Amino acid sequence: MPISSESFVHRVRGQLESLPATERQLADFLLEFPGELASYTGNELANLAGVSPATVSRFIRRLGYANYEAARRHVREERASGSPLFQAAGNERVVDPVAAHFQQAQANLAATFGRLNGSELAEIAKAIAGADHVLIFGSRSSHGFAVYLRWQLIQVVPNVTAIPGAGETLGEHIASLGRNDCVIVFGTRRQTPQMRAVIQGATRAHARLLFISDRSSPDCADATWSLQCDCRGPGKLDDHASVLALCNVIATQVIEACGSAGRKRLAAIELAHEALDEL
Repeated sequence: MPISSESFVHRVRGQLESLPATERQLADFLLEFPGELASYTGNELANLAGVSPATVSRFIRRLGYANYEAARRHVREERASGSPLFQAAGNERVVDPVAAHFQQAQANLAATFGRLNGSELAEIAKAIAGADHVLIFGSRSSHGFAVYLRWQLIQVVPNVTAIPGAGETLGEHIASLGRNDCVIVFGTRRQTPQMRAVIQGATRAHARLLFISDRSSPDCADATWSLQCDCRGPGKLDDHASVLALCNVIATQVIEACGSAGRKRLAAIELAHEALDEL
């Protein structure tokens, strides 16, 4: 069958939620190292991922490929395009780890920012600036992103909350969501079940939803806007430079969207700092 323009990673990500356990194990391996499929036979890939050859065959057909060779050919084409995500993992010793991290961060930033759309970002900033309330959610490592973005936005947008706070429940925040609210969800990989509850709450309330994820995580079909960051690291840990850079872009755009009202709030905060001798 002819291969569509839909990327290999997008196909895998689209199946994650419905996969049986062994195929999910294979999917997780391929999302971490998608370039591996181009380098190995089906049996070799099965050994690397710790699954059976039959699991590999079933999974490849589930993705819409006629056979394993068709999938390999597709991944080779994507790897040839230069995407760092599709480079083989390899086991070679890194001579200069600092340079390796710097180069990977640069590649991640370039790929992430290459997908951003100025008009869409302006629309997101306008929605955040004009919302009655902004809720920001992220669990595990994404919790740090939620707190950071809230700290940036609170300078010009008064009603911004990173949820849930200490001792709080999600229900206490979701119950009062309305159409003119904005919910920002960080969905970088390995989230808790709370993320789905926040998305469902925002959807039921018809609030606008910004979903920020990495390229290895499932997308959110219910999101008003969905932005993906490249987060592959040169080692075992993800590199989140692109997520923080995206937060900075969003916050800067929101400050501009707030106009004179935002500048007045910034000025008032500075005066309060001075009066309280806080800084």
